[in-house]
Amino acid sequence: MGVTRTDLFTIEQNELAVLAKAFAHPARIAILEYLLESNKCINGDLVNELGLAQATISQHLRELKNAGLIQGNIEGASMSYCINAEKWYSVQKLFNGLFDKIQNCDSGECC
Repeated sequence: MGVTRTDLFTIEQNELAVLAKAFAHPARIAILEYLLESNKCINGDLVNELGLAQATISQHLRELKNAGLIQGNIEGASMSYCINAEKWYSVQKLFNGLFDKIQNCDSGECC
């Protein structure tokens, strides 16, 4: 497999790609939805809520944390996670900027 040439792309394009990868698994979407709906930091609730193994959830939490979408705090032997609101709004702005670039193609004249 070849080396990814991230230097060929803008910082924004690279960041969107990393974020899109973080969003690219249904378990991660479920985790994000749960965190957004609960509107608080959680810890062991995810295993019961999602029905996935703790190891699997830990892997997905790690990916979401690496992307900056969630933040965690160590509380004794466990971690508590919540949405990183500042990053969340930044991500929303990045994706909206991408989606807003579309030209008016409703008439079918684009292709």
